Amino acid sequence: MNIHNLAHLQVAVDIGSHEHYVAIGLSEGGILDEFSITHTPAGFQYFFSRIERQEHLYNRPVDVAMEGYNGWARPLDSQIQSHGYQLYNVNNLKLARFKEIFPAPAKSDLVDTHKMLELFQLQDHLPLAKGVLQAVLPVPDANRRLKRLTRRRRQLINEKVALQNRIQPDLQATCPTLLDMTGSIDNLWFLHFLTCRDDLTKLMRLQTKSLLAIQGVGRKYLNLILDWQKQAEFSNEIEEVGPMIQEDARRLLALMASIKTMDAKIDSQIQKSAYAQHIDSIPGFGLVCSAELAGEIGTLDRFPKQSSFSIYIGMAPLDKQSGGYQGTKSPKHVNTRARKAMMTAVCRHMAYVPESRAYYDKKRSEGKTHNNAVRALGRHISRVIWSMLRHDRDYIELASINEKTA
Repeated sequence: MNIHNLAHLQVAVDIGSHEHYVAIGLSEGGILDEFSITHTPAGFQYFFSRIERQEHLYNRPVDVAMEGYNGWARPLDSQIQSHGYQLYNVNNLKLARFKEIFPAPAKSDLVDTHKMLELFQLQDHLPLAKGVLQAVLPVPDANRRLKRLTRRRRQLINEKVALQNRIQPDLQATCPTLLDMTGSIDNLWFLHFLTCRDDLTKLMRLQTKSLLAIQGVGRKYLNLILDWQKQAEFSNEIEEVGPMIQEDARRLLALMASIKTMDAKIDSQIQKSAYAQHIDSIPGFGLVCSAELAGEIGTLDRFPKQSSFSIYIGMAPLDKQSGGYQGTKSPKHVNTRARKAMMTAVCRHMAYVPESRAYYDKKRSEGKTHNNAVRALGRHISRVIWSMLRHDRDYIELASINEKTA
């Protein structure tokens, strides 16, 4: 019997940044209680006391639907699970479609909670309501940690790229020849050189002894700097822009240190995650992409079939046909972080596996763009990942299979 056909207490929570609205109802219909809580320990305590009161009266298991799971809802969502209640995440896109087709007489946060309770009751009877409420299933602790760590790492990387993009034009405007010494702004020796004095103009007068004392310079880059000093010249903007460049350079050094520390933490968690280790066994995927995918997937139990898994990681575009046009479109229910990790990993994978490269070249010869060809290959690899994780095994290369069957 489907769990939604059983007699349950059903709780709907509309999440706000500081205040949440709650409605409690019965699975057979009817509102038992409505109230709001603040996002404070006292508010959470009040939330559970009101539910427990109804739980005591009706003696039923409790289901909780939450619109802002894993966002503003934290840490209320984890506390709901620790109470033994079944937590459901509300798919906002499908909820919006449901509201369009079955509009309420008014728009308010409490009305939204009523709509969630309706979805609980209609989920087994109305196709449109199916999939709006997604059960939040237990995730291995290592994968949960990888999700948090890799998302933080991605934020640090984005900040690093933004800083690099800001420093480069500023250097180009104040001292173009300074950039010529390095192939990349994030070279450690170059950043240490930029920040070794409190004034960029002092760099052109540093002596050999002082240059060799700068971390990472050594004999290798000493001559580059000495040659630059002979022709060094700064624009009249240096007084204003110079301190900005050095401030950004110091922040860039701090970010790179943070990313290195984060990589060490991710590496330690990978050793505890079966998902990450299995994915890492695919040629070209690497530790970071494997960790990101394991963290975003969480548990395979979330996906009823392989095709839904491929859609989630962005490797299954949907068919689109209108009149004489036939093509594909990207689904909206995609984990964008998993998709980026897959796109990066699949591109690297092609360099290691000739058969995958040949398939990509075939798709390109058929007229597909680079991204579409990569996704076409990624669709096949997503099936491989699904099978690997389901059967708890590593990737097996075609050459190894041929050797075993020879």
